[in-house]
Amino acid sequence: MLRGINRQVLEVTETNNLYYEKAFLIIRPEYTGAQRSVLEKEAKNMLKRMKPPSAIKIKSKIFYWGIRLGASALFGGGVAFLLFNVL
Repeated sequence: MLRGINRQVLEVTETNNLYYEKAFLIIRPEYTGAQRSVLEKEAKNMLKRMKPPSAIKIKSKIFYWGIRLGASALFGGGVAFLLFNVL
C-alpha cells in the first residue's frame, strides 16, 4: 500500500526518438507549481540529448572502425602496389 505520494508525473508520448516511444518523468515536489509548457519543453530537450542504448552504440562503433580500418588497409595496399610496380 502506498501512502503520502505527492509527486506529479509527466508523460511524454512524442519523444522524437528512434528508440523510445514514451517517457515518464517524475517532477520534484518543489517544481510541481511550474508551468506545464516549461516542464514539457525541458522534458523534450532532455529526451533529445539522450543517446541510444549501449548495445546499439557498440555495434555502430564496431561497424565504423571496421570500415575505417578496411579503408586504411586498402589505401596502404594501393600505395605499396604503386611503389613496387613503379620502381
